[in-house]
Amino acid sequence: MALNFPNPSRSYEPDHARVRFWGHDSAMEVSFFLDEDALFRLSPSTGSDEKAILKAFDANRSRIMDVARKAYTGRQTHAFILGASDFSK
Repeated sequence: MALNFPNPSRSYEPDHARVRFWGHDSAMEVSFFLDEDALFRLSPSTGSDEKAILKAFDANRSRIMDVARKAYTGRQTHAFILGASDFSK
């Protein structure tokens, strides 16, 4: 089964400067972390507060999910960190 994102939940982790979101491959939950740098590359005018960061994440959700699927393909791990370089491929 392919990775999908049935739950739109996401949370901002200011101590780690990243947004956390989850995907599912069958019954297995997979955690993803999107570095702020990647989000600022996608939306350069994003503010630095939680509300602005989550709004930018939501505005770029489709592209973020596409990159997450590519990162996940063929790898057996339960967490992935997506950085700015993942969005230049």
